[in-house]
Amino acid sequence: MNTPEPTVIVQRDQDIVTLTLNRPQKLNAFTKPMWELLGTRVSDLSRDNTVRCIVVRGAGEKAFSPGNDISEFETVRSNAQQAEEYGGIMHDTINALRDCPHPKVAMIHGICVGGGLEIAGLCDIRICGDNSRFGVPIARLGLVMGYTEIDALAALVGPSVAYEILLEGRVFGAEEALGKGVVSRVVAADQVTNEAMETARRIAAGAPLVHRWHRKFLNRLAENHPLSDREIREGYACYDTEDFAEGYRAFLEKRTPQFKGQ
Repeated sequence: MNTPEPTVIVQRDQDIVTLTLNRPQKLNAFTKPMWELLGTRVSDLSRDNTVRCIVVRGAGEKAFSPGNDISEFETVRSNAQQAEEYGGIMHDTINALRDCPHPKVAMIHGICVGGGLEIAGLCDIRICGDNSRFGVPIARLGLVMGYTEIDALAALVGPSVAYEILLEGRVFGAEEALGKGVVSRVVAADQVTNEAMETARRIAAGAPLVHRWHRKFLNRLAENHPLSDREIREGYACYDTEDFAEGYRAFLEKRTPQFKGQ
């Protein structure tokens, strides 16, 4: 008997890890176990300081993900009690992605809707093809986006645009997604893979401690209350790292720096 492939595949190329949502026969729609597996994979990678960048994609080139598999609703999400359990797993995964210290790039082929848009939106750089489609049409299902999910959407595009997306429930194209801040970059559909991987390689070539500090500082500034003296001093901690010494010496010596994350 053949063992079915996992619904989330982890592939590593040196210091870049690709996470593939792997249900191509369903356009990579999420099931409850798939949400849980994705959260576990992300949490595991978060503890691995040798990772420099994570690329998240859907299997194939038809879809990143259309969100949750609606055919599953009758059995695992048909009432408030079941939905709360399901939602808890989703929220754990969203928080795992949000808290992951490594830079993340979303490689978006085709459809990226509902929960798929949520996952892509939690990535730091989101690259899609000119044929990609986006939206959150859950009002048509009588379905509410919970606090953790709606917070992630609002953090991405702002409350006003988030409300517009939710109210109308439209599925819209790549250029509109770029204008709304849903994606960072639009390229020709056949260039999405190359552009996303080149982006990941550029990120991985940088100093990993710097990437983590920048993430921390941006998240802290979003809290919108005064910085302490200790927090301000942390902005100078990089000068005591080996990577800083390596970086400026490599620049002066006209060579590529070899950062160690130390």
